[in-house]
Amino acid sequence: VQLQASGGGWVQAGGSLRLTCAASESTFSGYRMAWFRQVTGKEREFVATISANGGTTSYTDSVKGRFTISRDNRKNTGSLEMSSLKPEDTAVYYCAVGRAILSASRDSRMYLYWGQGTLVTVSS
Repeated sequence: VQLQASGGGWVQAGGSLRLTCAASESTFSGYRMAWFRQVTGKEREFVATISANGGTTSYTDSVKGRFTISRDNRKNTGSLEMSSLKPEDTAVYYCAVGRAILSASRDSRMYLYWGQGTLVTVSS
């Protein structure tokens, strides 16, 4: 599965952005999807995950209440709606898919396919 992440950009603190992850094939619907982010020089960080059927979501504490992960399996797409953005949200955001169970879904090693990343910059 090839993934294409898009939607990153520059935004002022308090603003919103919507990231999209487009998959190349319908097998996307059988995978858990997640968003990770990475700042240069730091490890890749889990942001959010959604189950294959979209029924279960999970977020890292720092984005709860501000970010919403979703997916549309009919369109082979996933998204991350980000609001109330903070400068500390600045990072390259990656979408990924895999067959991780929920208990292991925050581990980047559980994901098989990755998008190329999209840069989000939040200015103060």
